[in-house]
Amino acid sequence: MGDHILFAGLSYCAEEMVGTLHAQGVKMSATVRDDGKAKYVSALGITPILRDANNMAELCSGVTHVLLSAPPDAQTGDPLFPTLAPVITKLSSTIKWIGYLSTTGVYGDQGGAWIDEDSPAGPLGERGKRRVDAEQKWRMLGARIACPTHFFRLPGIYGPGRNMLTTMRAGKARRIIKEGQVFSRVHVSDIAQTLVASMRQPNAGRCYNVCDDLPAPPAEVVEYAAELLGLAPPPAIAFEDAELSPMAQSFYAENKRLRNDRIKAELGVVLKYPTYKQGLQACLEAGD
Repeated sequence: MGDHILFAGLSYCAEEMVGTLHAQGVKMSATVRDDGKAKYVSALGITPILRDANNMAELCSGVTHVLLSAPPDAQTGDPLFPTLAPVITKLSSTIKWIGYLSTTGVYGDQGGAWIDEDSPAGPLGERGKRRVDAEQKWRMLGARIACPTHFFRLPGIYGPGRNMLTTMRAGKARRIIKEGQVFSRVHVSDIAQTLVASMRQPNAGRCYNVCDDLPAPPAEVVEYAAELLGLAPPPAIAFEDAELSPMAQSFYAENKRLRNDRIKAELGVVLKYPTYKQGLQACLEAGD
């Protein structure tokens, strides 16, 4: 591709892209918070840039693609926007793709219905409201400086080292039962291939649901992981008795099934792991 991508935070998803981009000859940089993280990204063949550097725009000279990974928080909103918006504005003549990793929380609760990127939002929780606000800030910036900006709405993410198999083996899996509740999910490899496909085919302002083909009850995933490991599943716990953290409760407050037709039709994505079963099987074979 002959391009230069800036990872604004080397997230789990961003790191999954590194091998593919290396093979394509893409130069890579990543913002980091400290010298320890700088050493780590350097070992991956990525140029580290301290997030609070005074000469950020100079250090980012030549960047053509930007991937924004940091979630907003309740205190400051989007933590990257104050620092990177001015930098991106200065570099707008060379930047040809901005990707923002959002969440499916922007749709709120849909009562288990099938929805796509054009569906109106249901009732939003606090996290969803913060994401909507962050998306809007980046959308307005992209439009103002004519930089193609894209939004990737992610559900539950799993993959090597971060999946129900490792949770089961650590003795932390919980089989929570809430009637009618389903979640969508996606393997990190399918996120990575979607992002790379979008980089090749920019479509300014476009939103994409990045998920697999099979929304499923969370207890079903726990049971399948136990089966793969030859273990007994943990005991069933009624949602009302689960004593979940506020964060976990916010996930269970939203119920929806996500359509992923757009990434297939527009970006040509063929999912490597169309359901959690293929994904978990691959994680098992890889040693998780």
